[in-house]
Amino acid sequence: MKIIYLIFFFAKLNIYYLIRLFQVKFSVWFDWRVLEKMGMEDVVEDGLLQGESCDLYTGDGSTDIKGNSVLKQNTGNWKACIFILGTECCERLAYFGISTNLVTYFTHKLHQENVSAARNVTIWQGTCYFTPLIGAIVADSYWGRYWTITSFSIIYFIGMCALTLSASVPALGPAQYAVLLFGLYLVAFGTGGIKSCVSPFGADQFDDTDSKERIKKGSFFNWFYFAIYIGILVSTTFLVWIQDNAGWGLGFGIAALFMGIALVGFVSGTHLYRFQKPVGSPFTRMCQTLVASCRKWNLEVPEDSTLLYEIHDRSSAIEGNLKLEHTDTLQCLDKAAVLSDAERSSGDLTNPWTLCSVSQVEEFKTMIHLIPLLATGIVFSSVYAQISTTFVEQGMMMNTTVYSFTIPPASLYTFDVIAVLSLLPIYDRVIVPIVRKFTGEEKGFNELQRMGIGLFISVLCMLAAAVLETLRLQLAKDLDLVHEKEAVPLSILWQIPQYLFMGTAEIFTYIGQLQFFYEQAPDSLRSLCCALALFSLSLGYYLSSFLLTIVTYFTTKDGKSGWIPDNLNEGHLDYFFWLLGALSLLNALVFTFLAIKFKQKKSS
Repeated sequence: MKIIYLIFFFAKLNIYYLIRLFQVKFSVWFDWRVLEKMGMEDVVEDGLLQGESCDLYTGDGSTDIKGNSVLKQNTGNWKACIFILGTECCERLAYFGISTNLVTYFTHKLHQENVSAARNVTIWQGTCYFTPLIGAIVADSYWGRYWTITSFSIIYFIGMCALTLSASVPALGPAQYAVLLFGLYLVAFGTGGIKSCVSPFGADQFDDTDSKERIKKGSFFNWFYFAIYIGILVSTTFLVWIQDNAGWGLGFGIAALFMGIALVGFVSGTHLYRFQKPVGSPFTRMCQTLVASCRKWNLEVPEDSTLLYEIHDRSSAIEGNLKLEHTDTLQCLDKAAVLSDAERSSGDLTNPWTLCSVSQVEEFKTMIHLIPLLATGIVFSSVYAQISTTFVEQGMMMNTTVYSFTIPPASLYTFDVIAVLSLLPIYDRVIVPIVRKFTGEEKGFNELQRMGIGLFISVLCMLAAAVLETLRLQLAKDLDLVHEKEAVPLSILWQIPQYLFMGTAEIFTYIGQLQFFYEQAPDSLRSLCCALALFSLSLGYYLSSFLLTIVTYFTTKDGKSGWIPDNLNEGHLDYFFWLLGALSLLNALVFTFLAIKFKQKKSS
């Protein structure tokens, strides 16, 4: 009964504290007075952008759930975002309540080897960040973001319940592993509809045509990341301790409870949300551009870009988009917007498979330009994947006792979370104002600079892990523990620097990436671009799994123990960390070159 009381007390305390935290405490860390009392749109009227008129209705085409135009004062803004941020916090608590300690569950409860456990976890995590592509297509083309989030959240919750069942009912016997996998991959599928849509849906609550609301949107992504890490903080401390000390069934059950809270909380804010209508398949529009340009391969692109086809209304031919200005890159695609003699004479400009607007062509170009930058996120994500795999396995072979308290190796992830939650306000309040004086950028660093800094910091993370593992192996050799599967007397707290480096890298790279792909995406492709950013995270997990497989294959030939054996004292996990460090450095250099060449999107 005490445990049950503790669960419900903690749930109540977490929700209350989260709301109070968002309403009051964090406002001092960001220079946005509107956050002092959420939902009070009049707060900025006397201070910011005086004299600018404020229409009663939104100007970005947003509607309520019934498709009607919405009043600004009754919908959107922070009063709607509090439900979205709370949902994201609880969903991430549930997700990391599983993923953070999953490798321990596989090795200790299911008795899998280290390499197999790490591979299984990274493949599942990779799938979790691959499925957002499915969610993005469904949201942008058919259901819209709200219904996609709601529907996939139900699937997610069912998966959480299946996980709890597999860990709680030993009588399942041989079926236990099958139920576990069923639950895990339902969660992965459910993640797809949530992660691709929740951050764009939150940003949709601010009207792009209203300068006041654009200011508020500027802080949304920082708040969004805060919500994520509040959930992670709870899962990596409270839930990991419950799993290791009170039972896996109870630990998974609490995670399922919070996913249920996330679903109910999200639906509760429906009357406050602003909705954007789905505008059709982006892949269809891209295919139309490609087909139209191929059909007109023999036509010359005029030097004067104003002669290319574009509608003359205020908005783009693509519903929900602002017009995009013509760029001089990938001019072969511009042929799709060239008017042929037949089209001029007939006046028939309605077939999108033969004629596309400049905005539609530029939409395709933008996606092509973003792909190389997306690819550089893959190596960074493979480094991030080590937090829940090899870092945990490294910690298992170290002294986990501090005074009389035993620290679960997976709980060291808490220091990654602490780094994010403590350094974000320092970044916003100290670093940005200083850097702004030198760069002239309103944000201090632009998004590409911010991402690049994080990539270089990730190199330091792997170097710290490699040096520590080298010292650990040397100590095992000195104490004659090489052939003993025993932890060496080296405190697990020495892992803290690598977690702090990773948390610092995330502040720069992941938040910068989130902002960059939202801002650079054409309006109707924001869910897809957010999903592609997550897809790079997915490929990072797959790359980590691939590297583990390749390294194991080549280092275990001729009966050798390999780099990552079951007994890490016999292996060379440090070599694997050095390898990732070298790849990270090369990746950061490639990103720097691409960032210098990148041309930003321009809306007309």
